[in-house]
Amino acid sequence: MNDIKVIIAEDDRQIAEIQKRFIERITGFKLVGIAHEIKETEDLFEIFKPDLILLDIQFPSGTGLELLRKLRSQKNNVDIILITASKEVSTLKEALRGGVFDYILKPLVFERLQETLLNYKKQILQFEKIESIDQYDVDTALPRINNNYQHSNKNTRLPKGIDALTLEKIRSVFKETKGSMSAEEVGELIGASRTTARRYLEHLISINELSAEVSYGSVGRPERKYNFNANK
Repeated sequence: MNDIKVIIAEDDRQIAEIQKRFIERITGFKLVGIAHEIKETEDLFEIFKPDLILLDIQFPSGTGLELLRKLRSQKNNVDIILITASKEVSTLKEALRGGVFDYILKPLVFERLQETLLNYKKQILQFEKIESIDQYDVDTALPRINNNYQHSNKNTRLPKGIDALTLEKIRSVFKETKGSMSAEEVGELIGASRTTARRYLEHLISINELSAEVSYGSVGRPERKYNFNANK
């Protein structure tokens, strides 16, 4: 799979630079342009034909929603992730009607953007592998449906600081490796810090999905190793 081509459309140059640095940290994505005006975004779109636009809503010369409507009216199939400070329900509704992949509120944090981009990449890979769909494919391909589906099946409310998608990534890591791992190793595999990984690992221990033991290693420094709970 080729790198996913991305354009940033953000009028605030400092915020655009932050987004640029975030994208550079995520494997599989290539930033091809940064625009600070609606017209500039349109020009970059025509030149680079990106797969994805990270789009703000408020610009001096118009709005991101206007651009979204224009692109859809022209039958352009570029995907859109809105990154905005707008908290109006009407704005969210219009964005969803326009077929945005996700809607992220500012201030943008790396983990939230990374989560969305990895889900986007996963969806593209999934579509490349299948010729026809069943209901499971639909439920896993649509993030909003997928989240609701997972939450209703688990019938539990996650504690503060624990995100369902990141939790599922960690579960997948253990299913694939079938071995014991440290928080640092898990963090590297999911693209998160050791502290973040440990928070999720300890949550999985609290619900009896993982167990842990202390390993002293070759240099004698104690290290906590996590394993799937075979009885779960």
